[in-house]
Amino acid sequence: MIGLSGRNGALMLALVAALCLTGCASKVVSRAPVEDRGIGIPSFVPMAVDSTTAALRPLPLSENAGKPGYYTVKAGDTLIRIGLETGQNWKDVARWNGLDNPNLIEVGQVLRVVAPTAAVVVASAVVSRPVVSSGVTSLAVSPAPGSSAPQSPVSAPAAAQTTPALTVSPSTGSDDDVSWMWPAQGGVLAGFDEAKNKGLDIGGTAGDAVLAAADGRVVYVGASLRGYGNLIILKHNNTYLTAYAHNQVLLVKEDQTVRRGQKIAEMGNSDADRVKLHFEVRRQGKPVDPAKYLPTR
Repeated sequence: MIGLSGRNGALMLALVAALCLTGCASKVVSRAPVEDRGIGIPSFVPMAVDSTTAALRPLPLSENAGKPGYYTVKAGDTLIRIGLETGQNWKDVARWNGLDNPNLIEVGQVLRVVAPTAAVVVASAVVSRPVVSSGVTSLAVSPAPGSSAPQSPVSAPAAAQTTPALTVSPSTGSDDDVSWMWPAQGGVLAGFDEAKNKGLDIGGTAGDAVLAAADGRVVYVGASLRGYGNLIILKHNNTYLTAYAHNQVLLVKEDQTVRRGQKIAEMGNSDADRVKLHFEVRRQGKPVDPAKYLPTR
């Protein structure tokens, strides 16, 4: 009986093992056709085709890369830096490119950095003029008193059409006609060097007044531009920007109009090795030597 029971037990184990192998084989066979047909991919599997498509999709305005008036975004760029490098208000750049979120720009993206043009009809001739960035009100002629006949709109004088919206002082016909003054009273610590120092470093003590070097409008106030600390950028016209870096206290707000000599900040050492004012003059976005514009002391 014992021998029979042992033989029966072995047979039973062999039968169970065979059934297990058969079950496993049947599962493999039933799944194979699904995989061969390429369907039934679980939703959690990353789709390489999607990432490839995203990488290959054309970026906005990519056909204009390298053309005048356009800027190709580089690694590390922000809209503030792009505005400084191109001599534009970063808000205008955002508006010209339809950027709902100015923080979302991509490396390789091409941005318009000059105002779009618009057709202006003057004396039955169509000419192309730059669209003023902001703040210009169109002019119209009202009907004369007692006259019932409608009158046609009259275009603003040419000088009014070409006056930059951000120019605060009256224009004398050229964006180069700016009345400059020194933005701080201290001595010059470091002069202009296009490769190493894009402006002048002016010494002083914490709390010394930082003054607007010319009439203008505030286009940036903040500390998001690495290497500049607490920064103010003024736009004086369509040609010139000035930058005031490393401040301790900022006394103006964006879009505020300021006058030449107005106190806009207090000197400090934010993002700097000592108390100083780093002052830049940008001509159409390019750094130029401020000493060539400031009056002789």
